[in-house]
Amino acid sequence: MTNGKVLVTGAPGWLGTQFVEKLVETNRDVRCLTLPGFDVSCLEKIGVEIVEGDITKPKTLINITNDVETVFHIAGLIHPKLFGVRDLFEINTEGTKNLLDISIKNGVKRFNYISSNSAVGCNELRNVLMNEFTPCNPYMNYGWSKFFAEKIVNTAYVQGKIETVILRPCWYYGPRQPERQTRLMKMIKNGKALLFGNGMNLRSMTYIDNLCDALMLAEKKDNAKGETYWIADEHPYSTFEIYQTIADLLDVPLKIKYIPGIFSDTARFGDAILQKVHIYQIETHIAGEMNKDISCSIEKAKKDLGYCPKIELREGMKRSIDWARTQGWI
Repeated sequence: MTNGKVLVTGAPGWLGTQFVEKLVETNRDVRCLTLPGFDVSCLEKIGVEIVEGDITKPKTLINITNDVETVFHIAGLIHPKLFGVRDLFEINTEGTKNLLDISIKNGVKRFNYISSNSAVGCNELRNVLMNEFTPCNPYMNYGWSKFFAEKIVNTAYVQGKIETVILRPCWYYGPRQPERQTRLMKMIKNGKALLFGNGMNLRSMTYIDNLCDALMLAEKKDNAKGETYWIADEHPYSTFEIYQTIADLLDVPLKIKYIPGIFSDTARFGDAILQKVHIYQIETHIAGEMNKDISCSIEKAKKDLGYCPKIELREGMKRSIDWARTQGWI
């Protein structure tokens, strides 16, 4: 069993912070890499070592992995600023390479990387779940930035430089969720939910505590090195089921404005055109994938890692809603 010092990126983000708490609960020695100027008060309360640095600037990382046994690279950019498409590659691809390089140089044993379903894309057929053998067809620039990062991580393992594990989670949900996650809850609460298509498209979701469990398993399992795993809840949910669950938990009737699926397809086309000229518009991007099937099998993770997701949609959404209420967001 590994018990050495770990480096975590992505805190004080919501997943990173949740994972740091889990590590501290198991008495691990944790160092967090944080960007200069970020509010790290939540990490100070947890009581971990905090070191400033920027994964896009290698000179700030020189000593970041000294005495570190395991790296958990969670940091990444999902939704860039309006003209920030290039930032996706600078942070997600080059940033991963920079952190991996210094990890190799300083003798880190294992590098655990959080990728994304977007590195593979969408399901070709609704009744065929994506798995680790599904050919990659990355979704937009974000997907390509994570796909290229996966290639870099896998190459380092194949060359015998470091042990690696790649996890591909799907749509995150859980406490500490960002405002964009709460926006859907507000729309449902106010009877203004938009649904592209008929709502029967399947979405795999990943409750963040389930993902934290998978990260811990990825560090410990010897047979995981060099492997890639899909990480999600036990089974996918239809978009309609997700909406209905949220409405039930908010104790409101589900009122949906159905929008023909072709409008989502049109948004996806527009998103692709905009991103070719390095423009990112978050609402267009989200609308473009709302009628797509993005669902995966977790059988390999269950077999190799012993991964067993404990939280499913209703309980996970209840915890998410309860947290959002404590923040006064809904």
